Amino acid sequence: MRTVIVGAGLVGLTTAASLRLIGHDVTVLEHAPEVRAVGAEIGLWPNALREFDKLGIGDAVRHMGDTVDAWFFDAAGKPERADGYDPSRYRFLMVPRPGLNTLLAETVGLERIRLGTHVTGFTEHDTHVEVHVSDGPSSRADLLIGADGVYSDVRAALVPGSSAVEHEGNRVWRAMVPSGDERPEGTALTIGSNRTRGGYTRVAGGQTMWWVNQFNAGAPAGGKRERALRQARNLAKDGWHDELAAMIAATPEEAILENQIMLVPRLPYWTTGRVALIGDAAHGLSPHLAVGGTLGIEDAGVLRAELDGETDPAEALVRYETARRARMDKVREHSDAIEYADGAVENAERFAALSDWMLTTAPAT
Repeated sequence: MRTVIVGAGLVGLTTAASLRLIGHDVTVLEHAPEVRAVGAEIGLWPNALREFDKLGIGDAVRHMGDTVDAWFFDAAGKPERADGYDPSRYRFLMVPRPGLNTLLAETVGLERIRLGTHVTGFTEHDTHVEVHVSDGPSSRADLLIGADGVYSDVRAALVPGSSAVEHEGNRVWRAMVPSGDERPEGTALTIGSNRTRGGYTRVAGGQTMWWVNQFNAGAPAGGKRERALRQARNLAKDGWHDELAAMIAATPEEAILENQIMLVPRLPYWTTGRVALIGDAAHGLSPHLAVGGTLGIEDAGVLRAELDGETDPAEALVRYETARRARMDKVREHSDAIEYADGAVENAERFAALSDWMLTTAPAT
């Protein structure tokens, strides 16, 4: 089956590698001039790593990452975890995005990735789909997968009026800096005042990632570093997080990533007979859950399982959408519960409830 996948990010490349396992002739179309990653690090849970094991790269992914054994802290540094949950419910692998994307691109095959290719839409026929690009001839395929993120061009053509919307007031600042004398175990899940979260965690290669997430952030004022420091004060009390403030103050302005969080609205459908959305293109949510990448990788495994052995993709895509929409509806409930949790104790309880549900109900593909 000839399959075109739009987007050479984490989910697009995982989908391409996964579909190759069942014999699909895949082509990945990427708008950017190179395979690159947005952001510095990504947390991967065991259900994502199982999919990488199927691709034959699980050990390589584990080798490039560091395990985070997360605790929740209040603004004075008091650690919290919810009672009644296995410690594994707080444990995930932090992996550098650039290295992971490079590994996935090599697994797919660089010759199957067309860079600098902007998809503008598609025309679906009974027997095939034509994928239109801004500069060059259309590509003909049996199946089109939109893995092009929250600003998906495939979604815009498939579901008109489905543009991403601002998660009003939800902003995040983050950067990678050389590790110093900060706590090696990190503080990455500190819950502060005024609906602020953040901290830091050490990652591979002698680097530390700091981040600050602010709900109800208000109108931006000052430079990125100044804004990040202002919000970080909500995470600091009685000397806790002096090192976070020092890290932020020492980070060059141009090295700080600042993002207004965008959400994909709940869509009326994700698929048609020969077209499907996957990952953030279908269900992009706020990163405060720390499971978005893992759920997109799950999507790829379920899509592969449903398409395996199918010559006509239509029924397989219906099964894929039915299964994944039901799961993401539950994720949205957890997302709201965690966003509005009050303090470190309640955050720890609701986060553990999410990870426990996610891991115990993960699809076996």
